[in-house]
Amino acid sequence: MYSPGDFVQPKMGGPKLKVLETHNDHIVAVQASNEQGEKYTLKLEDVTPYTEEGDFGVC
Repeated sequence: MYSPGDFVQPKMGGPKLKVLETHNDHIVAVQASNEQGEKYTLKLEDVTPYTEEGDFGVC
């Protein structure tokens, strides 16, 4: 479903993440703003493709 280089975000909210690795039921990703930072392992059902649509509180 995802490929290395794709951007995702946690469904519960959180930072923009860049996918590093994909596996059968999970991905390994890092924060897009800090690609040398901590790696996160997330289940596929816990993430969604990253979008910048919607209301971000901009007046």
